[in-house]
Amino acid sequence: MLSSFPRVPLLSGPTPLERMARAGSHTGHPQLWVKRDDCMSLAFGGNKLRNLEFWLGQALEQNSDILVIAGASPSNQIRLTAAAAARMGLECLVLYAGPDVSPPHSNHLLTGMMGAQIRCLGEVDEGMRARLASQAVADLAAAGRRPYLVGDPIIGALGYVRAARELHEQAVAAGLDLRHVVLPGSMGVTEAGMILGAAMLGLPWTFHLVSVEYEAHDLEARIRGILADLCRSPEFEPTHDMLDRVRIHMDQLGAGYGKPTAASIEAGHLFARLEALLLEQTYVAKAFAGLLSCVARGDIPAHEAACIVHTGGTPALFSPPSPLLG
Repeated sequence: MLSSFPRVPLLSGPTPLERMARAGSHTGHPQLWVKRDDCMSLAFGGNKLRNLEFWLGQALEQNSDILVIAGASPSNQIRLTAAAAARMGLECLVLYAGPDVSPPHSNHLLTGMMGAQIRCLGEVDEGMRARLASQAVADLAAAGRRPYLVGDPIIGALGYVRAARELHEQAVAAGLDLRHVVLPGSMGVTEAGMILGAAMLGLPWTFHLVSVEYEAHDLEARIRGILADLCRSPEFEPTHDMLDRVRIHMDQLGAGYGKPTAASIEAGHLFARLEALLLEQTYVAKAFAGLLSCVARGDIPAHEAACIVHTGGTPALFSPPSPLLG
């Protein structure tokens, strides 16, 4: 599986799978585990490094000499793209949607420290941001450069196809009969990859996606689209509807993307106290709040082992003002 896709290793090995014993005692669920994708050696880590292993593999296969990426100033993906470029000796052009931030902080600060060239696009929507990124790529190519635009969801999802096998192997080694996997629900790249990986291995996992950005039908459509594109590859031959074991939970969307809920703030404090886990509020704290809700409702029964993926984003905790101080 995945043998035909170029990949550049950016992780030093499997990320930890840890039992959350104190949280389990608090919730009355004795089999709560966390997959620590926040524990990676490169630039504070996070789920996007798994995507970048395959994006960078494709970039180097194409003999690219500069990575181009566009996104918002708080973007973890941009921080890690700058890190991967620095590690591999490539240039990196970052196009930030929004005004210049002075002084820079959090992910923006780290991105600059790692040598990325940063341009601020001003207030633009997602469509305009994509067009400006395509224009930047065209301009670089016209000047004789070999740019690679980071972000293809199909290539990126391969990182979590691979992660599903890693998690399965760790669960087997721990004697864990894993039945439930909890993830933030957002652009669909991480989610689709993990769902496909589990399907290819025939694993009995139910996925709980805690939406942090889209309505349920939009999130499902994004995931279905990525899965459909992935399954055009001869390496992937689905035998059933891969979303038949997916549950989308909307109770943490609240006021929308990047807006904490009361429950996500409470989860941030709770898991810091009980497990010394640090949860940023855009993705991870909402997913952990969703885990608590699933356990409380019985969506994740107390006798069935569950694992939540901590997708990282730690630097966002240092973006003022912190909702955790409210």
